[in-house]
Amino acid sequence: MSKSKGNVLAVISGPSGVGKGTVIKRMFEMCPALCESVSCTTRPPREGEQDGREYFFVTRARFEEMIQRGELLEYSSHFGNYYGTPRAFVEQKLKTCDVILEIEVDGALQVKAAHPSAVLIMILPPSMEELERRLKLRGTESDEKIAQRLARAGYELSKKDKYDYCVVNDDVDRAAERILNIIREEKEVLHDDK
Repeated sequence: MSKSKGNVLAVISGPSGVGKGTVIKRMFEMCPALCESVSCTTRPPREGEQDGREYFFVTRARFEEMIQRGELLEYSSHFGNYYGTPRAFVEQKLKTCDVILEIEVDGALQVKAAHPSAVLIMILPPSMEELERRLKLRGTESDEKIAQRLARAGYELSKKDKYDYCVVNDDVDRAAERILNIIREEKEVLHDDK
């Protein structure tokens, strides 16, 4: 991957219910200069979604061509659809700003392999009990679905040692500020390495 002029690719993961989306939204409020990566998918757009904003919507044939050509930093398949991070889009954004990529653990490790200077940050819950409480508070899923999410959380948290940083989300503002500080520190390291 080409040099990113000292801009940071921050890959953020964490179990469902940990508050990733809320923390990332707060980061963008605190630092509007950040760029968010946009993934590709083969699933059809939902109502209100726009190509290039929520996702780049592509055909299955085009996605498989992107895989063959090495055009994706990572990809996976969920519920019969592909999802992946387009390499060219991330490289282009890194020329002008720090890029935030919110992605699950396996994809994050693929990104690190493809782009070793990527900074992996895992958002952790204060405790598994608190994570379960947050999932139940959503009121959107059955007990069975919550149990599945907690099992998945156990798997994801078992990979935290492969991450460069772990940030506990016990307070949204504090977690967002901590991640922004990590990006600033990593940016200084990139500048020092030149």
